[in-house]
Amino acid sequence: MKIALDAMGGDYAPMEIVAGAVSAARSLDCELVLVGDEEKIYSELYKFSDWKNLNISVHHASEVIEMGEHPAAAVRKKKDSSLVVATQLVKKGECDAVISAGSTGAAVSAALLILGRIKGIARPTIATPIPVGSNLTLLMDSGANVDSKPLHLVQSAMMGSLYSQYVFGVEKPRVGLLNIGEEATKGNEQVLNTYPLLESTTTVNFCGNAEGRDIVNGRFDVVVCDGFVGNVVLKFAEGLAKTLVKLMKQTMKNSGIMAKIGALLLAPTFRKFAKQIDYTEYGGAPLLGVDGCCIIAHGSSNAVAIKSAIGVACEYVKKDVNAHIRENILQEEMLSNDKDK
Repeated sequence: MKIALDAMGGDYAPMEIVAGAVSAARSLDCELVLVGDEEKIYSELYKFSDWKNLNISVHHASEVIEMGEHPAAAVRKKKDSSLVVATQLVKKGECDAVISAGSTGAAVSAALLILGRIKGIARPTIATPIPVGSNLTLLMDSGANVDSKPLHLVQSAMMGSLYSQYVFGVEKPRVGLLNIGEEATKGNEQVLNTYPLLESTTTVNFCGNAEGRDIVNGRFDVVVCDGFVGNVVLKFAEGLAKTLVKLMKQTMKNSGIMAKIGALLLAPTFRKFAKQIDYTEYGGAPLLGVDGCCIIAHGSSNAVAIKSAIGVACEYVKKDVNAHIRENILQEEMLSNDKDK
């Protein structure tokens, strides 16, 4: 398995990208290609004495797509950018997956323009795992499509269900439609029109409307919404998790001696709690629906998150998620044709 990494994408690139790649190469069965400014990449690689013994290579790319650039325009203009070159390696069949912690919009645009969509998929969707204790909820969509039609949400539910099943091992994923109430009669026009479609599909275990609190209480395995709402939910969850950990530390620091002693005793528990809500444990979110494997990592990813994203890419390719999506799309088309007869 060969994975291309956009070594220049992300807040801490290429330092953390390279460090994550080295860590992954030491423990995961895959070949890694670091794409970007070779001088800068090698400068980081030489910080690790064993890197030459690892399955890592460098592919030069002279340009970088910056966060402030228009995604689609930048992808079309900067043909030799690290993101475009890395995605092209997948298109050519030289790599099995591409990972980027750079601009999400640019990563989505590159995947659409270069890899294209799986036949039958109207729009791809970012599937973001939200960890809460022993539970994990897959949020569909977290930013690929800010304006979604009912068909897009139904296909998103199908793809998320398959990803949950084959990658996370959930036998029959419970799918919920994010809404302002549990009742089928509530919501805006988008969700009201989507609800009956989800009820009628045979490839999704639709369990009704999900409210905001259901994303973190384990009631659903997959929660579906458009990318505008999903991205707001995701950013709020990230901010809340960081704030909770920060408030706990501040409270302990400002407390008396007995509280501080108690805090020291509870330190392992606090670390475990922080780990349970840490996105770096999952590292990356796949862009489901494109004809290839594209993993989008968090912009502020550190080496741990990059290593985790590489693990996600390995599982995606190993479990052949796209083949399952194609199979289900074909099944839905056959059922639809039967109904029309």
